[in-house]
This record gives sequence, C-alpha cells and structure tokens, in this order.
Amino acid sequence: MGRMLPLAAALLTVVLWASAFVGIRSAGRSLSPGSLSLGRLLVGIVALAVLCIVHRERPPSREDLRAVGLLVVVTGLLWFGAYNLFLNSGERRVDAGTASMLVNVAPILIAVLAGLFLAEGFPPMLFAGCAVAFGGVALIALASSDHAATTAGVLLCLGAAAVYAPAAIAQKVVLRRLTALQAVFLCCAVGVVFFLPWIGQFAHEAARAPAGAIGWLVYLGIFPTAVGFVTWAYALSRTDAGRLGIMTYLVPPISILLGWIWLGESPAALAYVGGALCLAGVALSRVKAFTRRAPICASTREPVDDTPMMLE
Repeated sequence: MGRMLPLAAALLTVVLWASAFVGIRSAGRSLSPGSLSLGRLLVGIVALAVLCIVHRERPPSREDLRAVGLLVVVTGLLWFGAYNLFLNSGERRVDAGTASMLVNVAPILIAVLAGLFLAEGFPPMLFAGCAVAFGGVALIALASSDHAATTAGVLLCLGAAAVYAPAAIAQKVVLRRLTALQAVFLCCAVGVVFFLPWIGQFAHEAARAPAGAIGWLVYLGIFPTAVGFVTWAYALSRTDAGRLGIMTYLVPPISILLGWIWLGESPAALAYVGGALCLAGVALSRVKAFTRRAPICASTREPVDDTPMMLE
C-alpha cells in the first residue's frame, strides 16, 4: 500500500491542477492576474500553516536553510510567482483547455533538465511516452484551433511552462533536505512577497468581486495550491522528476472536461482522441518503475524503500 501512495498523490495533484485552469478562467473575469495570484497565495499560506500545525511540522533547521535556501527562493519566485502571473494573464486570452495544453510543454522540458542536472538519464520508455502524450496534446490543440486564442495568450502560457520546468527541478533538490510541507510553505511565502505590490489592487477588486469569483479564489488557495503542491512535493520526493512530470499530461483532457462542465467550453470530437493518446503516453512511460530510486526522507532522515513499484 505504501508504495502506491506516491502514485495516488500524483493523481490527486493532476486532478486538482486541472481544476485550477477552470478556476483561474472563471475568477479571472473579475480579478486581474496579479490580484488573483496574491489572493490565491494568501489563502494558500493560511491553509498550509494549518496543515503544519495539524501535522506538528517543525521549522527547517538553519543547516538545511543554508543548504537549499537559495533554491527555495528560486522555486518560489518562478513557480509561485512568475508562473501564476503568466498563466493568469494567459487565461484571459485563451480558454482553460488550450491553456492547459500549452503549459504542458513543460513535462518535456522537465524530463530533459532532469536528465542533464539530476542524473536521471534519458530512459527510452519515458521519452516514448512523452512523445505519444505530446501527440495527444497536439491533437487536442488542433481540435481546438477554432477557439479564440491570441498570440499574446499563447506566448504567456508558454512562458508559464518555461518557468515551471526549472522550478520543478529546483524543488526536487530542495526536497532532499526539506519535507514537502516545509518546502511548499516556504515557496508559497516567497510567492506572497513577490505579489505584495498588488495588495492595494487586490483589496479594491476583491471588495467588488462577485461571490462566485471569491469562492473560486478560496478554492484555488486551499486545493490546487496548498493540497495540490504538497501532494506533488510528496510524490516528487519519492520518484524521478522526469517520470513525475509526464503525469501532468493528464491535466489537459481533465481540464477540457471540467471546462465543458463548468464553463460551457465544448471540446471538438478530435479532442477526445487526443485525450486518449495522453492517457496512453502516460501509461507507456509508467511501464517500468514509478520509483526508480528514493532519496533520504527529509522528515525521518531514513532511506525510503526503493523497491520498484510496478504498475500492472
């Protein structure tokens, strides 16, 4: 059972992050990109503080902070700062499903960077699965080509992917010294500081925003941010970054489905074929072990069971 927990955590992250594209699209009608980011992170850091109290999480040691403090700041600035700003701005110009597809250039970048900087190598099955899943994303993009999408929106979403990938690699290193909760809380705090210049604008817009937008803001802070990033970090600390990254290819089909349900953004028939390819590509990449090797667990300082977990 314990060997399945990283996979379960990764799948939960995928669903929560897929719903975030819909939430951002909806709340973004009333809140500007910076305000939405700040509000989401403020809710998120409160939720993370509650989780730390409930789990009796201790603050990281000075030694750990000296070792990975700079990478924590880099991860926070890129993933919780720049990524949110790029994505929120992009989703004002493209629909939720298209935005999720564009951002999912990132898994390829993560796999390459992990091979180069984390010594994870370039497993043939991983890159074969990546190619199949990316083909599925391309089909979904082709099916959605008649949707209104500006060049600026496309570039902003690609910018989100460009900062997301190196942030994931930096976080992988951080998790060698910090627990998932410690790492995500500190990164979220960095993100809050990044967006403090928007605090006046947030107060002004939040006071006039409809209840639905505030509801989505609270949801984004608690679930995709606090819960989703902690489950991601938990899974990342127990598997290779490249193998985990490809799991996010499941986000576009889920985002399209949720966008159809909540926003009425109907996908074309070809999008379903693309979604099936995304599933097939992820399955292909998981033919071998989900956990190739496990580092020292930050919370216990003991080796994590590195027996391969086969998906049957």
